[in-house]
Amino acid sequence: MERRLHTCMLCEAVCGLVVEMDGAAVKGIRGDPDDPFSRGHLCPKAAAIPDVQADPDRVLEPQRREGDRWQPVSWKAALAEAGERLAAIQRKHGRSAVALYLGNPSVHSYSAMLAIPFLSRALGSRARFSATSVDQLPQMLAALEMFGHQLLLPIPDVDRTSFFLMVGANPRASNGSLMTAGGIARRLDELRKRGGKLVVVDPRRTETAAEADRHFAIRPGTDALLLLAMLHVLFAEERIRLGRLASFTDGLAQLRDAVARFPPERVAERTGIAADDIRDLAREFASAPSAVAYGRVGASTQEFGGLTAWLLLALNAVTGNLDREGGVLFTTPAADLAALAARTGDQGHFGIWRSRVRGLPEFGGELPAATLAEEIDTPGDGRIRGLITFAGNPVLSTPNGRRLDRALAGLEFMVSIDLYRNETTRHAHLILPTSFGFERDHYDLVFYALAVRNAARYVKPLVRPPPGVRGDFDVLLDLASSLRRAGGGRRGRVLGAMLRAARMLGERRLLDLLLRFGPHRLSLRKLEQKPHGVDLGALRPQLPARLGTKDKRVRLAPAVFLRDLERLEKRLAQPSDGLVLIGRRALRSNNSWMHNSLRLVKGPSGCVLLMHPRDAAERGLTAGERARVTSRVGSVEVPVGVTPDVARGVVSLPHGWGHTRQGAALGVAAAHAGASSNDLTDEQAVDALSGNAVFSGVPVDVTKA
Repeated sequence: MERRLHTCMLCEAVCGLVVEMDGAAVKGIRGDPDDPFSRGHLCPKAAAIPDVQADPDRVLEPQRREGDRWQPVSWKAALAEAGERLAAIQRKHGRSAVALYLGNPSVHSYSAMLAIPFLSRALGSRARFSATSVDQLPQMLAALEMFGHQLLLPIPDVDRTSFFLMVGANPRASNGSLMTAGGIARRLDELRKRGGKLVVVDPRRTETAAEADRHFAIRPGTDALLLLAMLHVLFAEERIRLGRLASFTDGLAQLRDAVARFPPERVAERTGIAADDIRDLAREFASAPSAVAYGRVGASTQEFGGLTAWLLLALNAVTGNLDREGGVLFTTPAADLAALAARTGDQGHFGIWRSRVRGLPEFGGELPAATLAEEIDTPGDGRIRGLITFAGNPVLSTPNGRRLDRALAGLEFMVSIDLYRNETTRHAHLILPTSFGFERDHYDLVFYALAVRNAARYVKPLVRPPPGVRGDFDVLLDLASSLRRAGGGRRGRVLGAMLRAARMLGERRLLDLLLRFGPHRLSLRKLEQKPHGVDLGALRPQLPARLGTKDKRVRLAPAVFLRDLERLEKRLAQPSDGLVLIGRRALRSNNSWMHNSLRLVKGPSGCVLLMHPRDAAERGLTAGERARVTSRVGSVEVPVGVTPDVARGVVSLPHGWGHTRQGAALGVAAAHAGASSNDLTDEQAVDALSGNAVFSGVPVDVTKA
């Protein structure tokens, strides 16, 4: 038995793996105790990597759909057809008549991240979408407006903080998000052992909240009100301590004026948190030796996600915990994409153009995913008629999946780069399969930039990919080249030269260059000599030098957020009766695309609607019964779980399920289908400021099925 090293690529934790192999067969997987970052941590998902590699439902050669039948086709023919059909649509209807959608797994592949810009340039379309706008877009908008760069996301210094305030985050289930922290449960335990405090704000008593010192069951979608009231207390009681930030921070007076009209007494009823508790929380946070205010998916995917993201950063700043050990700090990754983007002047932008149908703003060159269906099915000039998806399943992962499902069926041509024929790719005319898991080398280009400690690890492939699949880098560049050829001179000689240069260098050499010119002057050769990874040190203060603003100053009160407070005040005056839906995730679930692994879905159903006992009793429901959940856009039937862990007036359904669409080829997932929460979420309900989808606080009715 041979022991080889690799890295788990299924979530943001970046856990080092020891893989036991008998030839090309994987016999066992465990955490690498010698990885200085993850230190042996492992969760159940890693064991499913070989399940995907050997999945009989996996697409192992290019496939062409002819009616309802799928036939294998050569790579040459598939790429030529893709380029010709997509280019023909663009010649007839314009460049933006073909859209691009990038799914979450794309950021787990450094080769994909390096090649996507070439495909995007070849396509030349403004109709670009990704999982960003169903996830962390509000945090990126706050970073752009406050720090001058959309990638300057400050990271919790969990290993040194004294007080950790989590809003809408459950890292004991997610392993951490926008907070790469292998072994986060151990890190949180160590926080409390050294005398620190963990406070969780969440409508559900999550796995993380159950281990916290204090849990506040807030009403979904009201986090911004809580944060405004906390800031109100700090200003009113003269607890503001900017410290070293004072010399390069603007907007303190404007922030003080903005929060003055939100005392705790005004927001207590709406948030469900008593005014005295809000005051005590604000005082504890401000008086702690060091503190972190951190929000994640629950804080982002709500009606006021943009305001919440801004106010979390403002709370860190005014208490002196921004750019401070034990607070939130910026990383110094070995391959520094933020620094590279700053040197090229591409630090991000917002609202330069808007979507055709609803007028929602672009961010960083992408439109909100909540607009994708209407941009396809609404007639008129500029309508999307062709689509490329890469590693995404938006029918299950974006709001009102049923509408998108119908819209995709009407496209003139669709290409999907994917491992599976799933609920989305079943609509494609061509599926182009790529390598996966241990079949490819790995470096976490994105997630080391979000890590709680600077680290780096590069691993080589362990097995050869099946002969009919190609790597992400090659497939994306091949498709870009095919588009350029089919599009003729309009695609440009410059693009052709860029593609030739990229092919000549290859993804490994491009990564090597990023490492060599990065702040730690590493190289692939140096990392190959340290296969367990290297520790590059704790996060350290870097402001104001790290800022992307022209004057190197923090903008504490950006105008876009101050204006949005008017919308929040109007919402505060409206009643909040009725049930609302929130999501949740489980440790053994990875969005929608790991449900074809039996080891991850066997046992009791993971797709259960959680309800408070009194809410269930009022509707005559008991545990195990099936309920019908109905929203503006549709309804689903699911079994009920009755628990006091969910606040009154709130029901919780996990995302990623609903493997019921005919034409998908996912045998295990179909046998454990569940229901899609995004058959209930509403594509018309977005954070009006950022365009991010709303998954938390969706009004629903629940009755017996």
